[in-house]
Amino acid sequence: MDRRKFLKSALLAGAGISAGHGLDFLIKAADATDAVDIVAVRGTSPTAITTSAVAALGGMKRFVTRGDIVVVKPNIGWDRTPEQAANTNPEVVATIINLCYEAGARKVKVFDRTVNDARRCYEQSGIAASAKAAGAEVTFIDNRKFQDIRLDGLALKTWPLYTEILEADKVINVPIAKTHGLAGLTLGMKNWMGVMGGWRVRIHQKLDKSLVDVAHVIKPALIVLDAVRILTANGPQGGNLNDVTKLNTVIAGTDQVAVDSYGVTLFGRKGEDLGAVKIADSVGLGIMDLSKLRIKEIAFS
Repeated sequence: MDRRKFLKSALLAGAGISAGHGLDFLIKAADATDAVDIVAVRGTSPTAITTSAVAALGGMKRFVTRGDIVVVKPNIGWDRTPEQAANTNPEVVATIINLCYEAGARKVKVFDRTVNDARRCYEQSGIAASAKAAGAEVTFIDNRKFQDIRLDGLALKTWPLYTEILEADKVINVPIAKTHGLAGLTLGMKNWMGVMGGWRVRIHQKLDKSLVDVAHVIKPALIVLDAVRILTANGPQGGNLNDVTKLNTVIAGTDQVAVDSYGVTLFGRKGEDLGAVKIADSVGLGIMDLSKLRIKEIAFS
C-alpha cells in the first residue's frame, strides 16, 4: 500500500466512516480553509486525527514545498513507553512524516537531545522505529553540530543551538502535552530545549524568558501538539500510569504561542497561567488570547 492510500484508509477508519463516503467528506467536515488559526481534533486513531488536523489547516502542501528538507521535532527525552506519556506519540510522529513526503519533501529528519540514555529513549518511546518505517532519517544528537547563536533575548544573549534545525528548509514541532515540575507544563516552546546545547540547567533560573528567547529564533512552519495521552502529574518524566489521562486529541496551528495557550486549557488552566506563554504574548511572538483566534474543534466517533 502506498503512502497516500495508507493515510486515506487510516483517516477513514479512525473517523468511523466507510470508504464510500470518500475523503472529501472529512476535508469538508474539517473546513479545510485558511480561515482557521487552531484546529483541535479528537478521535480514537492518532493517524486519523493528525491527518484531519493538518487537512483542516489547508493540508501539508501549505507548509512543505517539493524538495524541502524538513525537521520533525518530537519529544524523545525520556526512557519511557508511549503509554507513560513522557514522549510524543510515535503514531503522530509517523503520520506527520508521511504527510511531509506526500507533500513532496526530499528528506525528513528526526532527532532530539534526550535527558536519559539516547538509545533507550529512541527505542522505548517507539519513535525511532515508527519514524524510520515512515522513511525519516533518525539520528542521535551530534555534539559537534551545536553552534553559538546570537539571541539578544530577555535572558540569553547567545546559546549553542543545533545547526540541523537552523539549516532545515522547514521545521515542524511535534511536542507532547504534559506537566513539568519547574515550568508548570511542557508544550511547544518547551520542546525547543531538545535542540539546545550546553549545560541546560543554567537556564532554569530564568526558564520562561529563555524559552521565549529560543522560540524567537526557531520558527516552525507548523506545530502539532500531541494530546493523545497527557501526563497530569509527576512530569516531565512520569512513569506511573495513574498519572496519565487519555484525551485522544491533537491540536495544530502555526502560531506557537496560540497552540501552547490552547494546550494549557487541557489541564484546566489558562494561557496566562503559564509564564512562557504570557511572556511570549507580551513581546509579540504570538497570540495568547484564544478569544481573538478562529478555533475549529472536530470530534470523530
